[in-house]
Order: sequence, then structure tokens, then C-alpha cells
Amino acid sequence: MVAERSQEKLSDLQDKVPWEKVRQIGGRLTTPLSPDDYLSLINPLWTSRELRGRIEKVVPETDDAATIVIRPGWGWRYDHRPGQYVGIGIQVGGKFHWRSYSVSSAPKRSGRTIAITVRAMPEGFLSEHLVSGLEPGTILRLAAPNGDFVLPEPPPAKLFFLVGGSGITPVMSMLRTLDRRDTMPDVVLAYSSPTKDRMIFRDELVALSEKHAGLTLHEQHTDADGMLEMKDLDRVCPDWKGRETYACGPAPMLDACEEHWEAAGVEDHLHLERFTLDLGGEGAEGGTLTFTNSHKSLEVDGATTVLEAGEQAGLGLPYGCRMGICHTCTLTLVEGTVRDLRSGDEYSGPNEPIQTCVTALAGDCTLDI
Repeated sequence: MVAERSQEKLSDLQDKVPWEKVRQIGGRLTTPLSPDDYLSLINPLWTSRELRGRIEKVVPETDDAATIVIRPGWGWRYDHRPGQYVGIGIQVGGKFHWRSYSVSSAPKRSGRTIAITVRAMPEGFLSEHLVSGLEPGTILRLAAPNGDFVLPEPPPAKLFFLVGGSGITPVMSMLRTLDRRDTMPDVVLAYSSPTKDRMIFRDELVALSEKHAGLTLHEQHTDADGMLEMKDLDRVCPDWKGRETYACGPAPMLDACEEHWEAAGVEDHLHLERFTLDLGGEGAEGGTLTFTNSHKSLEVDGATTVLEAGEQAGLGLPYGCRMGICHTCTLTLVEGTVRDLRSGDEYSGPNEPIQTCVTALAGDCTLDI
């Protein structure tokens, strides 16, 4: 109990003291060490070298999903937009593993925490750990909020949220924001889940629909009701063509949405959020990849990332998320050109920093490692 009270006092102190001025003064007194070297011993969140957070609590939502409440440290700004995601870096087995998760809490400039909601997937090593292996007090790394799947300002007069499974998480941040502002417009939420018990946030969503006359909740329990198909939209939301639609869920559902909205000629009103990394940009030409310090080189095709090529050559290249989020994999391109497999953008040396996990060779290249 004493330790908890001491930690609370230190956390409150973080919010009240003009730490940037303390840093400047401390820097003169602690050279050659940085004030960060001492402050991080008191509180691991008191560092400006990287964004960090501390797990405050883990709240079960369903049998296989949980909300992780995080208190960010120095450098964090509570100004993310509803619907954005953050990068999370957790150390497991001596290595940091990175993933991105939608922020499910509403932005609050005066807040002290953010929340992500995670469903443990059978093939998801890190998601399983986040849901059932985390303890309050765990320190993690954070990447700043990002993403364009966001609630517009001002919100449209009519909204249609079409979600499946854990696709509810970014939409929950939007709904909580509208509720907090007490500005709920005309909203239809169609939420598909195998069963009622597996619907994340179900009780809260039902309460919100009862509180706000403008919010209509349609539950689709797919084990009993079957999949919600595009032909069902005229019944679930008759005026869907005239609404701004935000869809998030499994890839087949999103692919069907794209085809359906394009066929109706209203694709500009559809906004999608996919939870998987899309390396669907234009492929590269490939070439010879040379590592200057290790004196190794190999032929690489245009679909293999620089990181994968380095691993094939037996090199222990740095990496974190393998998704282009955390920038842990960044190396210096001495010469040559690489192509970003997400966007098709090209980057050329000399001395160009590149993210090896999402780039491929567009010709012969040399890396400084």
C-alpha cells in the first residue's frame, strides 16, 4: 500500500512540475550523464528518449478479449483523433515485439490514460500475451497515434458503422467521443459477432442506444443468424447510400464492401480500416544487395523486403513491429534505390534512412551494416 501511494505521488508530480526547465538545469549538473539516466531510475516513464507507457489495469471484455489501460509517459499528447491506432512494443523473451492496435478510449486532453482493446487470436502470439499475460505495472514502448480512419470534424449528420468482431474498437472510440460531447447524430451501427457473449462492449453499446435516440444498434449473431451480406443492407440501413460509412472487420467483409459501394457508385462515402499490413503497392525490380561491414551480398527479387533478405544472408538486422510502425528496423542506404511496398514511393542513397521491413530493392543497393 505504501509503495502504491508513493507511486501515485510520483505520478502526480510528473503532471505538476515544469520538467523541461528541470531537465535544462539538470543537464548542466549531471554531465556526462543525462538527467534521463537518473529520472528513469525513479520512474521509467520519465524519459524523453522514447515514448513509454505503464499498464494500469487489464479489464476483461469477453472470454478472449480485454481492454488494456495505459498511462503514457513524457512526450505523449492526448490529442489523438477518434479511430486512430497506436504502436505497442512489449518485451517478451528478451525481444521487443510490436503491433498496432486501435485506441478504444475517447480522446481527453485532460486525461491521464489511453486504452486499447485486444482480442486474443489463435495465431496471435502477442495478442494472447496482451490479453492474458500482462500485469499492472508493466512498462511498454509506444508509437504515436496514426491513421486516417477517423471521425471527421464536424461529424456528418448521418453515419453508418459496419463492423465485425474486434473491428468495433476504433468505432468505439468514435461513439464514446460523440457520447461524451452529447452530440450523437443519426447513427446506425451494424455489429456482427459469432455470439452475443463474444460481442465486445455489448452492454455499453446497448446502454448507448437506449440513451441516444439517434443511435440504432443492429446485432448480427452469425452463429445463429448467418453472415450479414451486402444484400441485407437495404433492410438493416435502408438509406446506406446516403450515409458516410465506416467499415472495419475481417478482410472478406471489407472486400465485399468495396465491391458493393463501387457498384452503387458511392465509393467516395466508404471508409475502411484494415488490421493487416497491406504491401500491395507496386513491386520493385530487385537486384544485388550488399552489406558493407559484413562483406556479404546476395541476389534479391522485388517482392522480398530488405529485412527478409538480410535474415536470409544470416545477418541479425534490427527489427521491431515488421509493419513499418516503430522504425526500429531503420538502416542507412549507402547507394542504390529501394521502393516502399506499401505506397510505391522510392528512396535513394547516399545516406538515406530506410525502413527495411517494408522496402524492397529497385536495383542494386548497398547498406551500411
